[in-house]
Amino acid sequence: MAQNRLFDDFSRLMTDASDVAQGVRREVETMARGQIDRILATMDVVSREEFEAVKQMASLARDENERLEMRIRDLELRLAAAFPKEFDQNL
Repeated sequence: MAQNRLFDDFSRLMTDASDVAQGVRREVETMARGQIDRILATMDVVSREEFEAVKQMASLARDENERLEMRIRDLELRLAAAFPKEFDQNL
């Protein structure tokens, strides 16, 4: 009987220790998040939404640039065909 009580007490002690450890872990995570938020607030960083918006704008600009390059190339070829003596044949 005394042995069972000893095991019960030990089990309760371990359960309490586990609960305390989980509480400490949550408190440390909260403090770390707070510190990181304060550090990021002082830095000149962009949000994920701003980054994604600029990334999309850059992609659209690249697509437009490629389209315009092809258009210029086509116009140069047309001009070279219409006026072969005036244009370099290395287009």
